[in-house]
Amino acid sequence: MPVQSLQDLLIDELKDIYSAEKQITRALPKMAKAAKSPELKQAFETHLEETKGQIERLDEIFETLGKKATGKTCHGMQGLVEEGSEMIQELDKGDVRDAALISAAQRVEHYEIAAYGTVREYAKMLGQKNVAKLLEETLEEEKATDEKLNSLSAQVNSSAMQAAA
Repeated sequence: MPVQSLQDLLIDELKDIYSAEKQITRALPKMAKAAKSPELKQAFETHLEETKGQIERLDEIFETLGKKATGKTCHGMQGLVEEGSEMIQELDKGDVRDAALISAAQRVEHYEIAAYGTVREYAKMLGQKNVAKLLEETLEEEKATDEKLNSLSAQVNSSAMQAAA
């Protein structure tokens, strides 16, 4: 589908986000399994459940817009997930790997925050109030996850520093 209007761009970006969220649902269980910290493991498991809800919201958005949710691969998320997988493979389970997992997860969150913030604004401009509201809900969840990861990183990074000493 050629993108020729803001409405087309909204749909195109939503498909990209949909692909990203699907990729995240496959990556989060691996990240949880790779984490040493019980708190980090729990954060990944909690975000997996949130992500499933975000996909349901996206399904609702596509239904509202009368469009299919498929048809695009998010290459940006593919790269971020691949980097996270490399960290899991290259680092032994422990505090340093946990610090790397948080780094990878925050990159994902920042990518999502940018994407959701952008499409929310498109939806607002197009008068799609319900769509914008649903996107705002997800945006706030992504921001909260980023804050949780920030909080966990203080503890994990301190433990990783001690592990190196």
